[in-house]
Amino acid sequence: MKMIKTLGLLAIACLAASAAAQTWPTKPIRLIVPYAAGGPTDGMGRNIAARLSLRLGQPVVVDNRPGAGGVIGVDAVVKAAPDGYTLGMIAPGPVAGMPALTKVPYTHADIDYITLVARSTAVIVGPANSHASLKELIDAAKRAPGKLNYGSAGNGTSPHIGGEMFKQEAGIDVTHVPYRGSGPAVTAVLAGEIQFTLIDVVGALPLAQSGRLRMLATASSQRVPQTPDVPSTAELGLPKVLMDTNYGIIAPRGLPAAVHQKIREATVAVVNSPEIQASFKQQGVLPVTTTSDEYRALMLAEQARWTEVIVKGNLKLE
Repeated sequence: MKMIKTLGLLAIACLAASAAAQTWPTKPIRLIVPYAAGGPTDGMGRNIAARLSLRLGQPVVVDNRPGAGGVIGVDAVVKAAPDGYTLGMIAPGPVAGMPALTKVPYTHADIDYITLVARSTAVIVGPANSHASLKELIDAAKRAPGKLNYGSAGNGTSPHIGGEMFKQEAGIDVTHVPYRGSGPAVTAVLAGEIQFTLIDVVGALPLAQSGRLRMLATASSQRVPQTPDVPSTAELGLPKVLMDTNYGIIAPRGLPAAVHQKIREATVAVVNSPEIQASFKQQGVLPVTTTSDEYRALMLAEQARWTEVIVKGNLKLE
């Protein structure tokens, strides 16, 4: 009798969960961005959130949770209830870089990778009134080992690993300064606190066009269409300095299949909409979607590649 009662309760719980999945969403959805406001992840996250709100019929509210290279924000996502009301918009750093630098409170198995939404090439930037070329920056660094500083969006982030790639391949000794997001790092460049950083083209273009920032090289094998006058690292003799940032939507593991499907279908529809396609491409961002398995496989591959750079550079948390 007790077993029958237990099975009955389980059946009721399953039916309730199924009903909740079918009616999702019935309340506002939180989209956690693990970086400070003003950076590329935040900007794209707000763009996606606004259109998801229209498509789903419920507000999708951006919640910035910066700190620890994005770990704080990702941890908040994976520890949330797997009901579809807490999502994350992330770059690779917290899942591909930070695990190689320190113990993080989650693994890939804790994350439901929904889909990528965008990919952007990084560009090495400096103050507009400073080094006129990447060669000038490298020469200055070689003349004063350890004296020049570069900033990043935080330890283990794309700009950090990209900066380390540049450091290793160019044979220079520069000091890493982590910030709580790309926005603060770029502000530090503009203020002359650091000599360079890596930022996605989407974040660099407006500042370069206004004459406040100088784009020295894209971290790519060839020039980027949105910045045809900016040389690539490959053509400047640094073919291994390649850094794309992949942005995607994640959720806590354990989402009901129906909710996962609804989130992914809505996100893919938003990314494929003419408005997002035009907006992203204008900013130098490639709109892209994937299956969940493809997204997970990409993050595992990125972690392996980034770990190699981290081990080679003997990187430690500052």
